[in-house]
Amino acid sequence: MTDCIFCKIASGEIPCYKVYEDQFTVAFLDIHPHCKGHTVVIPKIHVMNTFDLSDAQLQQYFFSVQKTMKRIQKVLDPEGYNVGWNHGTAGEQIVPHLHVHILPRYYNDGGGSIHSIIKNPGNESVEEVARKFKEKK
Repeated sequence: MTDCIFCKIASGEIPCYKVYEDQFTVAFLDIHPHCKGHTVVIPKIHVMNTFDLSDAQLQQYFFSVQKTMKRIQKVLDPEGYNVGWNHGTAGEQIVPHLHVHILPRYYNDGGGSIHSIIKNPGNESVEEVARKFKEKK
């Protein structure tokens, strides 16, 4: 996809500050970081989300996320991490190319847990939601 900023970064058309790279992914520092070392990991192929990857590609992608985290650990030595991705427009995915955010965490950095992203449990009980999973096997 020629208009995709992440495809342009993956191809080298747009420069980035690389943290890790292999044959399938490139990881680079976010230019609008939310913390020291905020890194984005993208597949070099254009896909919207994890559903668009084969099992083997997904395995390789998350192996690369782990390798990137090990690199961040070696260089910045954070005390923890928040790791995740925004999936679809309702999930606030802005760039339409799969990308995992690695947010190194440091004690007293003012951040929150993954639970601070959303607090809207809906109007159904946990039991009602669980029943839906049993009904739609």
